[in-house]
Amino acid sequence: MNARPNARQEEIWNGPIGRHWAEQQDRYDAMSSGLNDRLFRAAAIGDGDRVLDIGCGAGDLTRTAARLAGRGHAVGVDISAPLLERARARTSAEGVKNVTYEKADAQTHVFPAGGYDVAISRGGVMFFADHAAAFSNIARALRPGGRLAFACPQAVGSGGEEAQAFGLLAKLLAESDGEGSGSGSGDGDAVDHAADRADAHAAMASLSDPDRIREALVAFDDVTVTPLPIRTYWGETPADAVDFMLSRPPGRTVAADRRAALEDVFRPYATDTGVRMRASVWLVTAVRQA
Repeated sequence: MNARPNARQEEIWNGPIGRHWAEQQDRYDAMSSGLNDRLFRAAAIGDGDRVLDIGCGAGDLTRTAARLAGRGHAVGVDISAPLLERARARTSAEGVKNVTYEKADAQTHVFPAGGYDVAISRGGVMFFADHAAAFSNIARALRPGGRLAFACPQAVGSGGEEAQAFGLLAKLLAESDGEGSGSGSGDGDAVDHAADRADAHAAMASLSDPDRIREALVAFDDVTVTPLPIRTYWGETPADAVDFMLSRPPGRTVAADRRAALEDVFRPYATDTGVRMRASVWLVTAVRQA
């Protein structure tokens, strides 16, 4: 048995991608914040609950869960050291006391049996090598009747606006690279960044099929998979959204005319509250078998 089945994801999330997410924590949290209220309603965290946040990243959900738990406690688990460093710093700055973080792979980590009342995740469950094994391990961490609530993306194209916009953005960036603009790094670095992004994106789509979600949740009862339309946030203005896109990987530059074309892609989605696109996720709930 491979002791580190998610070694590739550990490498990605402790490298440039993980550091970028940590540096841009506020923007990444804002990107999918539109689903938070629905996720927490589904989780139904009560005063005194013990909460496990799987793939907690920089701890945005973990801190909210801790506040909802009141006299309870929230534990955030993630494989990314840069994101956990950011989570601990933000938690200290906000004065949230009933939170701890662990650097661990939730697929294989030995959690206290029945140690939690609720498990939540905003996307972190997508990155497991073996989803059935991971969810069975999470089920063991929950008390009998404990609740699971998580969100994950639907298939590419389900959300309409976001899929259309990013298809066009990818085409423009590929054309720009072909014209000689690039990341400003060495060719090897560019290839490494591209490989990391491709592997991360593939993992993000791993639970896009509802049947696969249900198959993975063999240790749970009362599984529901509900489509949830959201509006994702990409920046204050089209120019700000392009700045963010070009920061992945760091140091990427494009010619002025190409940049203007990128901003035009975001322009139809500019609102009084920023650049927002319609997208769709699955909201999944389940109960640990007694």
